[in-house]
Amino acid sequence: MKKEWKGEKGAIKPIRALTFGEALFDTIKGTAHLGGAPLNLAAHLAKLGARTAVLTAVGKDELGKILLSRAEEMGVDTSYILIDEKRPTGTVTVELKYEGIPVFSINEGVAWDVITPDEKQFEALAGDEWDVFCFGTLAQRSEENRKTLKRLFQEIKTKHFFYDVNLRAEYYTEEWILSSLEHCTILKMNEEEAEAISGMLFDTIYKFRTLCRLLTDRYPEMSVICITKGPDGAAVYHDGVYEEVSASPIEVADTVGAGDAFSAGFLYAYLSGNGASKALSIATTLGTYVASKPGAVPEYSEELIEELKRYNKT
Repeated sequence: MKKEWKGEKGAIKPIRALTFGEALFDTIKGTAHLGGAPLNLAAHLAKLGARTAVLTAVGKDELGKILLSRAEEMGVDTSYILIDEKRPTGTVTVELKYEGIPVFSINEGVAWDVITPDEKQFEALAGDEWDVFCFGTLAQRSEENRKTLKRLFQEIKTKHFFYDVNLRAEYYTEEWILSSLEHCTILKMNEEEAEAISGMLFDTIYKFRTLCRLLTDRYPEMSVICITKGPDGAAVYHDGVYEEVSASPIEVADTVGAGDAFSAGFLYAYLSGNGASKALSIATTLGTYVASKPGAVPEYSEELIEELKRYNKT
């Protein structure tokens, strides 16, 4: 794909994104795939033409070397990937259930559980300017990471904070989620996560349209909410307007990374100047494509690239 994307107004806007959190290897059907939502998101954004960096940690081991090399090959800036001499690079075993839905067994005590930049690295991060800072819930399972994230919220210079709820097994608390919601300007969640947040905040499972209105009333800085609905497509709420888009029927290979591809498509299109509605269509197309392929960051086909270009011209 071309390295620049023209927005609706025809102005070329290079997007700069920093992602924070887990970087690891997913083992799916005996095959190891590079993974972790922040790394997947950074990789897809880079494929779309953005300048991306990921703040994470890997072990001083063979897997860590491979991860660094693969991330660089995908166009991701690895300057902020820390090397942990005590802990191994993260690994996850993924079991695919019906319709390619993954169940994750996430190893603990790994490198990305301790993402602690030194003062020089913090100064570099705070001295740079980003269009979007992206974070999730899973990496907040360690106290060290929560401290780092809290400092980043205070010091990072960015136009948007993107929070992907991305709940995993027992690795979340209400406190972490509430803190994340307070800081985000763009929120992304799936159907199950939307229901969990609705029950957590309002003691009622509201319909998505109502939930979005209530969330933006409670958190005025939250300007956009995206909800993915698997084979039923996705929805976006922006400026009081709730819109839905359907997804093309596909044969699912696995859904690992499909949500991250959706996020990348939405962020790149939206931050490039496209409206929320068009960005939603682009995001759904990209997420659906990734669900039809094995692994979180498959190669983009010529057909997909042409489809994304057509969307951008309409």
